[in-house]
Amino acid sequence: MSRRKSAVKRTILADARYDSQTVSKFINVLMYQGKKATAERIFYGAMDLVEARTSQPGVNVFKQCLTNLK
Repeated sequence: MSRRKSAVKRTILADARYDSQTVSKFINVLMYQGKKATAERIFYGAMDLVEARTSQPGVNVFKQCLTNLK
């Protein structure tokens, strides 16, 4: 057994644009080699395309996709 302390769970802050923890977690998973700004640009660009094509809020479409995947 390890003698070290157990790791403390950090809370994930909501993203600035949509104020959603789910979006923030997805951006963190999408991030590669610590390039968070690039991951945000990719995700927000995709959300802009979704909003333009479906005329619905992008976050609602994203959350619906996640529930469909579950």
